[in-house]
Amino acid sequence: MQVILAQPRGFCAGVERAIEIVERAIEKYGPPIYVRHEIVHNRHVVDRLRAKGAEFVQELDEVPAGGVTIFSAHGVAKKVEEWAAERSLPVIDATCPLVSKVHKEGRRYAEQGREIVLIGHDGHPEVEGTMGQIPGKVYLISEPGDVASLEVADPEMLAYITQTTLSVDDTKVVIDALKARFPAIVGPDTRDICYATQNRQQAVRDLAKVVDLILVVGAQNSSNSRRLAEIGQELGKPSYLIADAKSLDPEWLNGIGTIGLTAGASAPEDLVQDLIDRLRQLAEVEVSFLPGIEENIRFRLPRELADSVEPVEELA
Repeated sequence: MQVILAQPRGFCAGVERAIEIVERAIEKYGPPIYVRHEIVHNRHVVDRLRAKGAEFVQELDEVPAGGVTIFSAHGVAKKVEEWAAERSLPVIDATCPLVSKVHKEGRRYAEQGREIVLIGHDGHPEVEGTMGQIPGKVYLISEPGDVASLEVADPEMLAYITQTTLSVDDTKVVIDALKARFPAIVGPDTRDICYATQNRQQAVRDLAKVVDLILVVGAQNSSNSRRLAEIGQELGKPSYLIADAKSLDPEWLNGIGTIGLTAGASAPEDLVQDLIDRLRQLAEVEVSFLPGIEENIRFRLPRELADSVEPVEELA
C-alpha cells in the first residue's frame, strides 16, 4: 500500500501561536489558566493543554476573580471583551491575526455607514465573534441561494466579509451572487480566506489526482478539516474525516492501493504519524510526500508573553 502525504498539512501559524500562548501563560502565571471555549478545534490538543494546567470554560462566569483568561483562536464578540474588563480579568487574546484582520475590515466598512454581509457558517465560534465585533447590521449567509432573500436598508451601501476557514471556490460563488444582485457592494474578494486553508485545500486537490482514497485527520467540529474531506469527495475520491488512528475503519481500504493523507489546520502531526503506524499494522506501507507549498509564516505573540521571544515577521 502506498501512502502519500499532502504538503502542507496540519498546524497553521494561527494554531501554533494559540497553543504557544496557552503553554507560555501556564509557565509564566502558573496553573490554572482559563481558556474560553476550545483554544482550537481539536480534542487531542485540548486534552494535552488541560493536562498541563489549562481549564476550558464556556463563559466567563466560570472564571474565578483574578483568573488569567485566554480568548480562543476563533476570536470573541466585543461584549465578551467588555464583560472581562468589567470583572477586571487579566486577559490574553489568542485570536488568530487573520481573524482579527477580518474584524478590522468589518468595523471599517461599518464606520463608512455600510451594512455588512458575512459569508460563514451559522454557529461557528469565529462567525459569532466576528458578528459581535462589528457595530451595526450584519447579515449572515452561507450559500448563493441565501442572497435572493436578503433585505437590506440600502443596496448602495453594502460590504461583505468572510469567515477565514471557508473554501475559496464556495466563497467565490457566493461573492459572485452578491455582486450580481448588489452591483455596488464592496469587499476583499477571497483574500480573507486564510492562506493555510487555501494551501491545504489545494494540496487535497493535488492528492486526488494520484490516490484512490483520502484520509483527513481532524475534528468533526473543525470547519477547515471537514471541508478537506468534502473536496476529496467532490473530486470523486472516497474521503473520510477521522479524529485519530482509532477511528480508521479497515473496510475502507478494501481494493485501495494508494492512500492520500492530510490533516486539518488544528490537527497535530503526531496524529498523522499514529495513523501511518495503524496502516502499517494492516499492510506493508510505503510512504512518500507530494510536493507542495512550504509554509514559513509565524505570528507575533501577545506582548504579555513575548518578553523572551525573537521578533518575527507578520503576514501582510
